[in-house]
Order: sequence, then structure tokens, then C-alpha cells
Amino acid sequence: TVFYHVQEQLPRDCFVVSEGANTMDIGRTVLQNYLPRHRLDAGTFGTMGVGLGFAIAAAMVAKDRHPGQRVICVEGDSAFGFSGMEVETICRYNLPIILLVVNNNGIYQGFDMDAWKETLKFQDPTAVVPPMCLLPNSHYEQIMTAFGGKGYFVETPEELQKSLRQSLADTSKPSLINIMIEPQATRKAQDFHWLTRSNM
Repeated sequence: TVFYHVQEQLPRDCFVVSEGANTMDIGRTVLQNYLPRHRLDAGTFGTMGVGLGFAIAAAMVAKDRHPGQRVICVEGDSAFGFSGMEVETICRYNLPIILLVVNNNGIYQGFDMDAWKETLKFQDPTAVVPPMCLLPNSHYEQIMTAFGGKGYFVETPEELQKSLRQSLADTSKPSLINIMIEPQATRKAQDFHWLTRSNM
């Protein structure tokens, strides 16, 4: 759903940067790039922590060659954690990058707030919280606002559409849209006979 609504508004000539496990993989199939050298991601290496650096580099190229060209950086919440403080660099140089953090409270998946609270009833978090779960509903957008950019916390498709529209319209400063998704959501089951057949 997130990628569908993002794709609807993406400028045709924008740079698309994506990072994260599912975020990068799904983004490759849904977020279209129409021009050569306008998609930047970790490729087959799956390297984490490169997304914001790629976005900064793309924004510097765009600033010199095509002022007004947008850089859209789509990160999973886990991927954002690897280099999220580069938001300071983005704000220091006032690069109008739009960061989208697809937040499922974990690496691949996490807990929603209710499950988190229930889990903490049993023991200390260090004993019961799986290491791939992140703190639920973290407000990553506040990192952006701390350095002078625009931050949005969104929970519905309508809020996403509105905040993305506003971010695309404002070329004067960077923005971060923190998009909460269902933490336990997984990919749809793949039903391709060549992929799922049991007899080989």
C-alpha cells in the first residue's frame, strides 16, 4: 500500500534511493525509475547503511546539474538506524531530500504497541524482547525536525498522500515521513507453479 501511494506521486525524473530488506526488494518492483542512473540501492550485496549517503550524493548531483530535481530515499526503519544521523548532513547543506521511513517496528517485522506491553509484563525487556524487534512507534521524524527539516508521522494512506504532496511541493528544505505499517504484515504468498511446485 505504501509503495502504491508513493509511486502515484513520484516525479518522473526523480532519483529513487532505497535501502532495507523488504523495503528495497519490494521498492524495486513497485517504484519505477524511467531514466538511466536514477535508481540507487545496495544491489545484490545487500549492504546496509548506504541509503542516506547515496541520497546525499544524488542531491549534490541534482543541485549542480538539474536544480529542482527531487531525491526520494525510501528506507526501512532498521536500515534508517544504520545511518540515520546523516539527517544532520542533509539539513546542514539544506538538501531537499524526501526521506520515507517504512516503519514496522523491527527488522523484517516487530511488535505493535499492545504486544510490546504484554511481552514486558513477563520479564525485563533484555530477557524477552527478540533482538529483531525495535521500540514500537519510534518517532524518527523528530530527528529531522531536530535539525530544522520537516517531519511527518503518518498512519493512514490519506496522511501519507498529504504529507508526500506537501514534501514534494516544498523544495526549500528536507523532509522525513515516518510511515507506520502493520508490524506483522508479510509478503503475499507466491503462487507460481515454477516457484512453489513440490515435485522437481
